[in-house]
Amino acid sequence: MNTQLSALKIQSPVPGKPAVHGIFGVARWIFGAFLLGALFKPLTTTAEPGVVDTTCSPFAKIRTVGLDEVHWTQGFWLDRFELCRTQMIPSMGRLMEGTNYSQFYYNFEIAAGLVDGKPHGATFNDGDFYKFLEGASATLAVTNNPDLRQMLDRIIAVIGRAQATNGYLDTWVQLHQRDGDTNVAPFQEPNRFEVYNLGQLMTAASVNYRATGETNFLNIACKAADCLDNTFQHPTPALANNLVCPSHYMGIIELYRATHDPRYLELAKRFLAMRNLVKGGTADNQDQIPFADQSEAEGHAVRANYLYAGAADLYLETGDTNLWRTLETIWTNVVTEKIYITGGCGALYDGAAPDGAKDQKLITRVHQAYGRNFQLPNITAHNETCANIGNALWNWRMFLATGEAKFMDVVELEFYNSVLSGVSLNGTNFFYTNPLRVTHPLPTQLRWPRTRVPFLSSFCCPPNLLRTIAESADYAYGKSDDAIWVNLYGGSALDTKLANGDYVKLVQQTEYPWNGRVRIRIAACGKRAFALRLRVPGWTEHASVRINDGPADDSPRSQSYFEIRRVWHPGDFVDLNLPMPVRLMTANPLVEEDLNQVAVQRGPVVYCLESPDLPADVRLSDVLIPPDVQLTARYDRRLLDGVVVLEGRALARAQENWTGKLYRQLQPTNLKAIPVKFIPYSVWQNRGPSEMSVWLPLAG
Repeated sequence: MNTQLSALKIQSPVPGKPAVHGIFGVARWIFGAFLLGALFKPLTTTAEPGVVDTTCSPFAKIRTVGLDEVHWTQGFWLDRFELCRTQMIPSMGRLMEGTNYSQFYYNFEIAAGLVDGKPHGATFNDGDFYKFLEGASATLAVTNNPDLRQMLDRIIAVIGRAQATNGYLDTWVQLHQRDGDTNVAPFQEPNRFEVYNLGQLMTAASVNYRATGETNFLNIACKAADCLDNTFQHPTPALANNLVCPSHYMGIIELYRATHDPRYLELAKRFLAMRNLVKGGTADNQDQIPFADQSEAEGHAVRANYLYAGAADLYLETGDTNLWRTLETIWTNVVTEKIYITGGCGALYDGAAPDGAKDQKLITRVHQAYGRNFQLPNITAHNETCANIGNALWNWRMFLATGEAKFMDVVELEFYNSVLSGVSLNGTNFFYTNPLRVTHPLPTQLRWPRTRVPFLSSFCCPPNLLRTIAESADYAYGKSDDAIWVNLYGGSALDTKLANGDYVKLVQQTEYPWNGRVRIRIAACGKRAFALRLRVPGWTEHASVRINDGPADDSPRSQSYFEIRRVWHPGDFVDLNLPMPVRLMTANPLVEEDLNQVAVQRGPVVYCLESPDLPADVRLSDVLIPPDVQLTARYDRRLLDGVVVLEGRALARAQENWTGKLYRQLQPTNLKAIPVKFIPYSVWQNRGPSEMSVWLPLAG
C-alpha cells in the first residue's frame, strides 16, 4: 500500500470492531457504521443548491432543492441509497484504488509524483473517476461523515498536485508525454476524451463544493476551465474535433452556476457554436449537420443524450429559442419513435446513418447508437446504461425549464427500469448493455456479456450508476416561488425554504412503486399560503386526492401536476392514490420485432419473464400470453430482496426442433396452460445465467 493510502488510519467507531486503513478501505466502516437515525445531518445550517443548480437560472420554471434538504427515509429508494452507501462506494473505491483491472486513482498518484509507475487504462478513466467522486460527494451531503470528507480531501489534494501549472489535467496525456511519447500532446486527438474528462471534473467539483462549502476541488475545476477557455479562445475545425461525448456542456455550465463567472457561460456558448466548424462530421458524433438543423436523435446514444442535456442547460441560462425548438423536436422523435418501453436508448451496436441514403457519400458508421425510427431489436438491443442515465439527465433539465409532467414521466421510467437494471442487487456487478430479450444460445456473438460483471473494459457505466443513485433524492422535489413540486414518490423528508423565507417541512410515506398510495404530511410551515403540486403519472387513470380526510375539489388529470393551494398547518396531510392496474402493452406496428407481442407493466415498473420462474420442461420461446390473461400482484419479500411479482396462467406450446431450418410449413400447435411469474425488469439476472424476455407473443 502506498504512503498516501497508509497514512489514513481510523479507529473503529464500533466496540469490538477492527479499524480499517487506507483512503478507500476506510469506506468499509465509513458507510457501514451508521445507524439509520443518525444518517441524515446537514453539513451547514444554510441550504445548498442541488446537483443541478437552477437557483439563479433565469429561464428555469423550477428551482432545484438543496443536496442537504432532502433524503430518503424508507422503502424502495432508501434501500437503493443504502446499497450505494454500504456496498457500491466501498467496492468501487477499492477497485479504483487498485491496479488489478485498470488504473484510476493510481494514475493521478503517478502524475502527482507520489509513486513511480506507467500509465495504464482507457483514455476516459479520469472522467469515470470523477463520477465516483461526485457520487461520494453527494453521499457526504446527506450523511455528513467526517471520515468520508477527509477521504475526499486527500484525493482532491493528489488531483491538485497532478494538475499542470496552466490548468491542464489529463493523466493519460500527461503520463505518456512524461514517458517521451512525442505523438501525444494536449487536444490533438479527438478520441482521447480530454474535454469529456474535464467536463466530468467540473460537475464533480461543483457538487463537492455544494456538499462541503470548501473550494479545494472547485479551484482545480476553475483552473481547468480557464485552460479550456484559453485553448479554445480562437476555435478551429481541428480544435472542434475534440468535443466528442460532450459532458463538458453540463460541466462548464454547472461551474458557471457555482462561481457566477460569466466567462464560463460564454465558453459553453462557444463550445456549442464550435460544432458547426467540424469538417467531415459524422452522425456518430451528431456533428454532421449544425445542431439547429437536427430533427432526429442519431448517432452514439450517450453522446447524443449528453449533448441534449447540455443544450437544455444552456437554454436554462440563455433562453435561446433556437435551442429549445431543436430540443423539443428531437425529444418528440425519441419518445414516439426511438425509445424502448424500459426507457432504454441506443438500439444498435453498430450500423450506418442515414440508413439507406440515396447519396452514399453521406452514410457514416454509427456505434452504440440510436437506430432508424422504430428500429428497436430486443436480443441485440444495446441500451448502454450511460445512455439511459443521459436520457434522465436530459429530461430532468427539460422539466426544470417547463414544469411539464411528461418529462418527469421519462425520468421515472428510466430510474425504475433501464437505469437500475445496470447494477446487481449486491451492488458490485454491472451491465454495460441492457437487452430486452436473452436466449441461450444467442443467435449471434455479441460484444458485451449477458451477465453482470464486476469490471468492464469501458468502465463508464458503474460510476455513473453510483452517482445517479447517490443523487436520486434530489430529483424528488422542486420549488417555484410559492410552490413545492412533488416529482418522485418514495419515503422521504424535505426541509426547505420558499422564496418568501417560509420554512416548509414535508414527510412522504408510501410503499411506491409497489403500491400507489402516497401520504404527504406537513411537518412544519409558515403562516402564508403555498401550493403543493403533485405529479400524476401518465400511466395512471382515475387518480384521487384527499386533504385531511376530505376529498379535493377537483380530480387529478393523468400526466399533469395537480395543484393544492391553501394556508397549511403543521399536521395537515394529503393522500394521493394512483391506481396501478396490470397493463398489457403493445408496440406501434412499425416496430417489427414486437409485432403481435405484449409487454407487462404495472405502475412505473416494466416486467419481464425469466427462465427460473418457468416449469422445468418449458422454454421461454414456447410461452404465449392470452389476451385475457389475469395477472395478480403479490409482494414477495423473500424474492430478489423483496419485489412485487405478477402471477397468472399463460400457455406453452410443445418444444420444437428448428435445428438446420429457417422456414417450414405451418403446423398445428398443441398448447397447455402453465403458471407464470413476472418479475421487474430491473432485477433480472440476479439468480445466475438465465433466459429473459420483456416482449412475449400473444396466443391466438
